[in-house]
Amino acid sequence: MSTVRAISLFSGGLDSICATRLVMEQGIEVIALKFVSPFFGYEALLDQETYCREAKDKYGINVRIIDISEDYLEMLRNPPHGFGKYFNPCIDCKIFMLQRAKELLVEYDASFLITGEVLGQRPMSQRRDTLNVIERDSGSRSILLRPLSAKLMKETEAEVRGLVDREKLLDFSGRGRSRQIALARSYGITDFPAPAGGCILADPILSRRIQRAYNGTFVLKLVDINVHDILLMLVGRQYLFPGGGWFILGRDEKENLRIDELIESGDIRFGIEERPGPVAILRHTKKLYPSAETLKIDILHAARLVARYAKKIEGLPAPGRVLVQDGNNQYEIEAAPLADDLFRDWVI
Repeated sequence: MSTVRAISLFSGGLDSICATRLVMEQGIEVIALKFVSPFFGYEALLDQETYCREAKDKYGINVRIIDISEDYLEMLRNPPHGFGKYFNPCIDCKIFMLQRAKELLVEYDASFLITGEVLGQRPMSQRRDTLNVIERDSGSRSILLRPLSAKLMKETEAEVRGLVDREKLLDFSGRGRSRQIALARSYGITDFPAPAGGCILADPILSRRIQRAYNGTFVLKLVDINVHDILLMLVGRQYLFPGGGWFILGRDEKENLRIDELIESGDIRFGIEERPGPVAILRHTKKLYPSAETLKIDILHAARLVARYAKKIEGLPAPGRVLVQDGNNQYEIEAAPLADDLFRDWVI
């Protein structure tokens, strides 16, 4: 008898873990696809081998990571179903991922799709009417199985064909997690993630930064913004300088390392070595500064901000020698801390 195979959309959250394992318990081979973008799951790309190994060790699930960043950024230009409270296109996000998963059915020799959606759990994307829209617009109505709420929904093709035993599926609904936790524990899974915000596009502060790139109020045109630019929007203190520059300044060691990872040609890096302090970059200077004189002024602003946020001396910001790296050109600026009232209006 040939192996029945399915594809699950795997976020790494409790619902997707339970839905995947519930179908696996019926002897079905499940390939769990973790789609990632700058807004969700991107950290898994940094060490894919470790992420997949831990998913297998903790949950018994085989995960494959797929980077959808470029196409996702394009989808954000005009999601047909609009946005939620912030810049979160929840309905079109799910449609987009289901369409991508559906395209992979033949490649993985899989018969149907699985998600961890629970009827009524999320107010925007998991109402019954919305779930129907997602099925319809992703073209997956007959092949999409939602195992945790399947008994509250119409039979899918996999159930009708006997690939899945409907009697072993569930009738979860609402926002509670107690039944999912009990189900996970029945599989011997106790180390499961706590509920979290998940998508950065639903964050009230960070989503506004991203929205500026899409509504034309940012220093870069949308056509010029790359994935690394989006990732930089999500870290550190952010400023738009009077001369037109974009400045990003790390708040801790982790952010300093992240900024260093995302530096590209045309960026100017700032740091301070005489005491603990931030790493910072003035981004895309060749694009954003037609005037060398204007750039020179903003380089000084940047150095003074680095001094402002370096470790204080006797409880107060202090001057410091700020190291500036502009391509192969390296030099120091003796910088006095910039007063807070001077840069308050520059904050993004």
